[in-house]
Amino acid sequence: MICADLSKLSQELRIGAGAVILTDTALFDPAIAQVQAVLKQQPAWSDIPTVLLTRDREGSPQSSHALAALSNVTLLDRPASTRSLVSGVKAALRSRLRQYEIRDQLIRQKKAEEFLRNADSRKDEFLATLAHELRNPLAAIFSGVQVLNRSGTADARAERVVGMIDRQSRVLVKLIDELLDVSRITTGKVSLERERHDFRSDIETALETGETLLEAAQHQVQLDLSAGPVWVVGDRSRLAQVVGNLVNNAVKYTPDGGRISIILNEEGGQAVLRVADNGVGIPAEMQSQVFEMFTQVSRTLNRAQGGLGIGLGLVRSLVQLHHGTVEVESPGVGLGSTFTVRLPLASRPLNDDLQASSSSAHQRIVREQLRILVVDDNRDVAQTLTDLLRSEGHQVRTAYSGSEALVAAAEGKPKVIFCDVGMPGIDGHQLAALIRADVQHASVLLVAVTGWGTDEDKRRARRAGFDMHLTKPVTFDDVTKILSKI
Repeated sequence: MICADLSKLSQELRIGAGAVILTDTALFDPAIAQVQAVLKQQPAWSDIPTVLLTRDREGSPQSSHALAALSNVTLLDRPASTRSLVSGVKAALRSRLRQYEIRDQLIRQKKAEEFLRNADSRKDEFLATLAHELRNPLAAIFSGVQVLNRSGTADARAERVVGMIDRQSRVLVKLIDELLDVSRITTGKVSLERERHDFRSDIETALETGETLLEAAQHQVQLDLSAGPVWVVGDRSRLAQVVGNLVNNAVKYTPDGGRISIILNEEGGQAVLRVADNGVGIPAEMQSQVFEMFTQVSRTLNRAQGGLGIGLGLVRSLVQLHHGTVEVESPGVGLGSTFTVRLPLASRPLNDDLQASSSSAHQRIVREQLRILVVDDNRDVAQTLTDLLRSEGHQVRTAYSGSEALVAAAEGKPKVIFCDVGMPGIDGHQLAALIRADVQHASVLLVAVTGWGTDEDKRRARRAGFDMHLTKPVTFDDVTKILSKI
């Protein structure tokens, strides 16, 4: 296309062009500034080639000005032969063609990245939905087992079965939590509730949680904890998860009746935790890989172990989020292994004894009988939680919908409401807002009990009016800690 002037050329360049041919006289036209402005606005992949016909290639002011103003210039002597001109234009077009190829590649890459982002988002949504759907039946099973455990039974066989259901339910819950944690960590969505506390309390919490697995394997646990508080700044639940995963790993890879040592002390300004076992050990060539996600170390051929291969990967990620390190040592196969976690020490509070007692994992046992309302559209979940609360002597009423809950709350005036979130009709968030708007329920403790457990889910529950958030399935200890705040 032949442009009558530089203004017209600027318009065509905005539409697109393969190359531009200019004479050096055009450089003195004031409209050349428009051309230069258009060329500066090109996308990153684009650099339209310009063939400039000049009378003095070596050092004329025109040539120097062109080279300074245009980034992709080919200079041809003027007058140019047809052969030279054609050759220069072909070279310019080949250059432009490569740019279009880069553009197309970038477009494909952008589409692929968008597809992966959408797929990753759908994966996260699927995992969250799957976790929610699995947590509901697990909540009923979990609460039912706890009711049976607290009621007791004289039948040894029934007791074994109840114990088995309890242990396997905990394994399922752990698998669900780990799957969700992998997604949160890889996408940077983990938020830590940092506070100064005694690291020993996290070890106590982890051992309480894993007590049934330790007892089932008949392991001997040797505790050697610092006599005084070991102060760290971190998320209590996440650090307990670190300890729990290390202990669980030791349980899995130590033959029944083995020995597990847990040692905590202060070394060089760090809190140092060591979890050692006399289990099957780790081959030297695999010790650098055990903290990789989805890595399964085949330590023995005749001892198949469950799990997804992400427990130790989560340990490393969580420790790093706390500005710490974790490492493993093993003399070899059959010689056990030792995992060492190092965390920065925190400054000591003014009153160690007061802080230590307040950070203890043990909570006072609730003795007061409370009026409690349980709301859940899943009748099995609602009934088992109700039975668990009644086993402690509380007055419990059950509602299976938001509308039923409003009536029950008005009639019974409960001090605590345990409420599901995902209900048809009036959902949990709407119910919380309605409860909060009623002055007669101003002092009620609202607890969200739901299968949705992300940080955003917890924030949304707070905004709706809930005081606390529990992720299904809830344990008796969870409930006890909540009620101890009344």
